[in-house]
Amino acid sequence: MLENVRIVLIGTSHPGNIGSAARAMKTMGIHDLVLVTPDCEVDSHTIALSAGASDVVKNIITYENLEDAIADCQLVVGASARSRTLNWPMFGPRDMAAKVVQEGQDKKVAMVFGRERTGLTNDELQRCHFHVNIPANPDYSSLNLAMAVQTLCYEVRMTFLAQESWPKQEQEYPLSADLERFYQHLEGTLAEVEFIVPSHPGQVMNKLRRFFNRARPEVQELNILRGMLTSIDKAVQGIRRPEKRVKGEPKNT
Repeated sequence: MLENVRIVLIGTSHPGNIGSAARAMKTMGIHDLVLVTPDCEVDSHTIALSAGASDVVKNIITYENLEDAIADCQLVVGASARSRTLNWPMFGPRDMAAKVVQEGQDKKVAMVFGRERTGLTNDELQRCHFHVNIPANPDYSSLNLAMAVQTLCYEVRMTFLAQESWPKQEQEYPLSADLERFYQHLEGTLAEVEFIVPSHPGQVMNKLRRFFNRARPEVQELNILRGMLTSIDKAVQGIRRPEKRVKGEPKNT
């Protein structure tokens, strides 16, 4: 199961932090590390601080955006130090680990970490199904990147070691890429029926993302939703399509 766990680091600014995160991962049996738009190069300092986890470092894949980095993942959890504009489903580390282990039995799952100084943006957090917060000392909650990675990977490993008696998950959830296509379809349909104005969408789509992420539609349920949207699209096109005039029929005046 641990082979299905992916660690995603966004905008990392120091090569040593990448190496330290790789070390933290490998000690917990996790090896899939990807970077999104890093602000530094993977270099000799990265290798040095990986302290024997150079195999993790050498297999790093870099992406230009988060969407591509998590496209094949069924579950995406974002590490967040605080609540943002919209309240999002929030886990503690142990509840998060239980979810990761359950869904990671046969599908890819991702834990996403943001920039050392500013963390994840709101847009990046909205690409996650859930958020996880490490309940550190409120008077001094400063955790460096590798510490945060180590803490969450530890919880996943401990849960994994204790999960032998767990029933196998029967639900099949859509991949992140499938869910993104649904959101794009939903936004296009809502714009077509003038429920939202593309130039001024407000918070509608953000709130709908939160709603569907919280609901966690299964694959078949998502297919039903996509089918509903397609039917609405066809109906709207039929209403707006001009009626064909019978040949020889005079035009209305």
